[in-house]
Amino acid sequence: MAEKEKNPLGNVAVSKLMVKFAVPSIVAMLVGALYNIVDQLFIGQAVGTLGNAATNIAFPLSTSCLSLALLFGIGGASCFNLHMGRGDRETAAYYVGNAVFMLVFSGTALMLITQLFLTPLLLAFGSPQDVLPYAQEYVKITSFGFPFMLLTTGGGHLIRADGSPKMTMICNLSGAVINTVLDALFVIVLDMGMRGAAVATVIGQIFSGILVIRYLYRYKTVSLRRQHFRVRFVYVREVAAIGMASFFNQIAMMVVQIVLNNSLKHYGALSVYGEAIPLACAGIVMKVNQVFFSIVIGIGQGSQPIESFNYGAKKYERVREAYRLALFAGGSVSALSFLLFQLFPRQIMSLFGSGSESYYQFGISYFRVFLMFTCLNFLQPITATFFTSIGKAIKGVFLSLTRQILFLLPLIVALPLLFGIDGILYAGPIADFLAAVATIVMAGVEFHEMRKLSVLDSQ
Repeated sequence: MAEKEKNPLGNVAVSKLMVKFAVPSIVAMLVGALYNIVDQLFIGQAVGTLGNAATNIAFPLSTSCLSLALLFGIGGASCFNLHMGRGDRETAAYYVGNAVFMLVFSGTALMLITQLFLTPLLLAFGSPQDVLPYAQEYVKITSFGFPFMLLTTGGGHLIRADGSPKMTMICNLSGAVINTVLDALFVIVLDMGMRGAAVATVIGQIFSGILVIRYLYRYKTVSLRRQHFRVRFVYVREVAAIGMASFFNQIAMMVVQIVLNNSLKHYGALSVYGEAIPLACAGIVMKVNQVFFSIVIGIGQGSQPIESFNYGAKKYERVREAYRLALFAGGSVSALSFLLFQLFPRQIMSLFGSGSESYYQFGISYFRVFLMFTCLNFLQPITATFFTSIGKAIKGVFLSLTRQILFLLPLIVALPLLFGIDGILYAGPIADFLAAVATIVMAGVEFHEMRKLSVLDSQ
């Protein structure tokens, strides 16, 4: 029996598959977000505003790790599922092996670059002088966990593509639990400050990475042998091409964050808030928003194997159903997040330690204004993942760049020239609205083309 006839991705009800794949994906993405937010919760309580600002300065490096993990993880998983949908099992195995090698290699390279150029990188990320020592202490340790972070995050997509989404969840969740427990011990009980939070993070990442390696030895749908892990450009190129949309989305976020940090530092110094308060508040808002965004991205990633397999098997109605269910779930999460950000910003800020009235004033404004169109933010990541899933990498890349690079980045630069630091806040909702419009247009065109393919295949 052909692979596409017996694989449950092509026959089980799409709604059941979405629950099976999306829930563990959401948990896995949330764990990645919680790694950062848990550190900041403990650091905010134990170190204060400067510690919060330091974690924000360090965050572009975490984004770099995530971008590389998605490049090779989602790219490898999508290529694997597309070829499995076509019944080409032997070729599919090479995409997994090459993706794993590139995850470890790129994580090690990023770790070495960070160790060699630590201070110049942190200054380029917008660190004020009073925040720099805290950021140096934190990143110098956390960078040793980069290879394991990439292997856990990227390898989780490969494990999910093998039909084991619960194992992906276990790999990520176990490391997060270890990180949280050790954060409490090192930061609060032993009073180790930034160093304690960093050590806790690395230990959790190493444990999760070991679980991923253990699973790869027992891959279910194909047998992974030594030759599958030997780098071949033809496979790496295709993996990178398919994963490029998710990669560029994260890189775009990193570039915007670096520009944003420097803008907050510059215009904050010209305002009543000073340099540290805007950086600390922006870091909190961004990481809280990342929790919401992680749920949406997890929903999109849960639909990826369903969309990839059925598009490869030419079952286009199942592709459309998976996309519609992802949009419904993402829209529901977005609506709830919008209400939380608008109604309870001060309470959320208070979780990360106390501060002056200026600190709360800026943080509340950042939540309510910058995230005003959170209710629309589910459209772009889910649709970009959809384009990636069906092998249309260029469209996915373009859509990934719309909000961050095409819209938000120019607005962050231009609007503060007219409105000062408040201009940075206005840039968020304008970019979100424009990105939503672009997404709706591109998705409409693609599904019109898919309907034509359905008609041709039925003739």
